[in-house]
Amino acid sequence: LIAMPVGLFLIKQFIDQIPDSLIEAAIIDGASNFKIYWKIILPLIMPAVATAAILAFQLVWNDLETSNLFTTSENMRTLAFFMNTLAVETNVVVGQGMAAVAALIMFVPNLILFIILQSKVMNTMSHSGLK
Repeated sequence: LIAMPVGLFLIKQFIDQIPDSLIEAAIIDGASNFKIYWKIILPLIMPAVATAAILAFQLVWNDLETSNLFTTSENMRTLAFFMNTLAVETNVVVGQGMAAVAALIMFVPNLILFIILQSKVMNTMSHSGLK
């Protein structure tokens, strides 16, 4: 899921926004292709990489199909699978609290990752409307 289409398209669009004159200036200065990528392109696309990382983490963290399709042992099931079984088996009013706790437990790692990468993601939002 790291190569998800949304993330790849986002990163490609950020790379397309880098001016060619910046890369040409680095070539004139004698920088190699790797150095151009590492020192110029990668720092400029870090907001897109952070956003793609958050989206990929959310897809992997909340993935239920992996437990259902690829594992047969109960010891190999993911946390998302067990939290989903808690939420599905409690359809009565009393069990809605259990479903809410399961949803909160599944949400907390996403929130922590967003807080860590918040400054990078906000840079993505500020660049999205600029030409």
